[in-house]
Amino acid sequence: MMEKLKFWWNCSRAFALPVTVMSWLTAFVYSIDGNILYGILALFGVCFAHLAANIFDDYFDYKILSKDEKYLKSAQICKCKFITDGLITHKGMLNAGLVCLSVAAFFGAILTYLTGFGVVLIAFLASIFVILYSKFTLIGLGEFAVGIMYGPLLFEGIHYVMKGEFSTEILILSLSVCMFVIAFLYTHTVLDYDGDLCSHKKTLASAFKDKNNSLLALLGFYTAGFLFLGIFAYISENYLVLSTCFVIPFIILLYKTMKIYNKDKTFVPAVKWWNYPLGNWEHIKAEGSESFYLRLYLARNITSWFTIILCTALLLEKFS
Repeated sequence: MMEKLKFWWNCSRAFALPVTVMSWLTAFVYSIDGNILYGILALFGVCFAHLAANIFDDYFDYKILSKDEKYLKSAQICKCKFITDGLITHKGMLNAGLVCLSVAAFFGAILTYLTGFGVVLIAFLASIFVILYSKFTLIGLGEFAVGIMYGPLLFEGIHYVMKGEFSTEILILSLSVCMFVIAFLYTHTVLDYDGDLCSHKKTLASAFKDKNNSLLALLGFYTAGFLFLGIFAYISENYLVLSTCFVIPFIILLYKTMKIYNKDKTFVPAVKWWNYPLGNWEHIKAEGSESFYLRLYLARNITSWFTIILCTALLLEKFS
């Protein structure tokens, strides 16, 4: 049983769920004076929708990549690995995605019965992005698709089931958080700039003809995140949220170290406290990808710290 659970954990890329949980937590804390049980039920639905999106991503990518062997070989090593290794069939991957989507729909149906038709609207829009996510990645809009799912749709959905209403205020808050999520995903595509170019994969970063220009867009996402947060602070009169400015020096650090990476991928910065936790670090060192992951971990931590500080500020305002 444990082996099967481990297989499906890896196959569905469930290790990425913390991104979902962090976004959910922000919306949950903002709406904490509502129905807490409904908010927790929504978390289960959102997590299974995330797993479905990961599985469908591999299913559709394999369908496209397998048309030409050179594209399959040029893709990332982990891409469609469970299918290419023969551990699961292409059809089996589709069935697994449908199962996860069905579980998400089950929780959606419960919440629709308990809270109203607004859940159906959110779930319908989210399902479009879940099923068609891989299509968005082919035209360089994968980051924005994720941003919409983890931003406006997730936040408005959580707020609706907990408070029974949609909210302009939480929409603005969601746009701030989703910009940080997009920035994290975008960092990955900038790090993969050369590989994606060789495999003819269209990403948002590859839309820029120069790698250093693509880094300006990274700063743009973070700037937009703070601008939306400033608007939220003004309309909610909760200026404690501006304590998230703590992460600004680390954004500057990330930008500088990314510029170095664009010139020399082999340069490995010294490991500092802001890089931790270093998951699977010995394996990463063995395959020589420390330079890549140290920068990715920093981008991950910036998003994590931002949301943790933001949640703390929201809680302090709620109970002050």
